[in-house]
Amino acid sequence: MDNDISTEAIVDVEKRLRYIAGIIKQNGRKILNNYPITSPQFVAIQWLMDEGDLTIGELSKRISLAFSTTTDLVDRMEKNSLVERVRDSNDRRVVRIHVLDKGKTIVHEVIAKRQEYLGEVLDKFSDGQTQTLSELLAFLYDEMKSVNEK
Repeated sequence: MDNDISTEAIVDVEKRLRYIAGIIKQNGRKILNNYPITSPQFVAIQWLMDEGDLTIGELSKRISLAFSTTTDLVDRMEKNSLVERVRDSNDRRVVRIHVLDKGKTIVHEVIAKRQEYLGEVLDKFSDGQTQTLSELLAFLYDEMKSVNEK
């Protein structure tokens, strides 16, 4: 460790991040209960919306699920009209997963409700604190990404 961060500080940060992630996940599940979509489906659709149409193999890597599990997930999403399988225009042998309007609408609504919840929490923060928190989280995210890419 380059700048002598105490073990106690690391333990504290890890614990707080774990608790925060748990609260966000729990709140997200409550919101999802009002929609015809599961947490893994929500995550999959977010990846597809962020990255564009992906193959099942590409999607399974992104969401860290086995290929067969991802196939089942896509089957269920397709039955619920959240996504559709489409042939790649450049290579007809390749099948990509495309998010349909119903899937996009659900994700947008759920994210809006998550942001509303976060807004209520951040309402207790000053503008400066919110800005500092945002900058620190962005820095933490970038550092974690760069460590994972090594």
